[in-house]
Amino acid sequence: MVPQDLSKLLAGGVDLDQEFEHATKTLESIGLSGYEARGYIALVAHGYGSAETIAETAKIPRTSAYKVLQSLCQKGFAISTRGRPTIFKPEAPSKVKGRVIDHLEDTFAKLDMLHEVLRSKGEPQLVYTIVSKPRVLEKIGELIDQSSETCIVSTPTFSEIRENVGKKIEQAIARGIRFTIITEPGQKIPEGASVVNRKGLIATDVIVDGSAALIAAPDLSACGYTDNASLSRHLENFLEIIMNLKE
Repeated sequence: MVPQDLSKLLAGGVDLDQEFEHATKTLESIGLSGYEARGYIALVAHGYGSAETIAETAKIPRTSAYKVLQSLCQKGFAISTRGRPTIFKPEAPSKVKGRVIDHLEDTFAKLDMLHEVLRSKGEPQLVYTIVSKPRVLEKIGELIDQSSETCIVSTPTFSEIRENVGKKIEQAIARGIRFTIITEPGQKIPEGASVVNRKGLIATDVIVDGSAALIAAPDLSACGYTDNASLSRHLENFLEIIMNLKE
């Protein structure tokens, strides 16, 4: 059910429950958690608000609200003001939409590139699908373990990846792997890794030694994996372009 307080703020004439759930699911599909999605919708409805106000409207725990809103700021969905209490404002939906479309176009450009390479080389069964978050995280850990020279991880959810395979990352760095992480600003990065901050990332990409690669959904629920060196190098070249772009 749509929160009662939020229903009063939204325009009438529509099925509010349906619209609220649809908006929440859509925002989750582009990388927000359920709480983040509800928090952003509440921010848009209010125009601004403190963590306490947004928590009440979005019906998320007050103990989690500040962290949720800070995460929205890091992901480019909100901005915060100085002072006490901290006041949060939403980024304009049109601005968020434009950034998401840009990154979706980048992602599909990668897929088109992979498709063209596959077609030109006539090599079947080069990309394999892995389903479920535990299996995707396990595969990311395997790739990190097998790295011998380089590893690039591009992701908006590095905190989740670090939580699950952080020790493997530290071990890779300890054995001399050149580890590069492309992620949202404000993420905690393991010592010894290079970091490139980019806002609005959607997909998770992992490339190891230019010979194996993985592209995962925003929520890490599924991924495509290839151990074809030609495809992996193409994706690595694409990420190098992203790293060299000026924001």
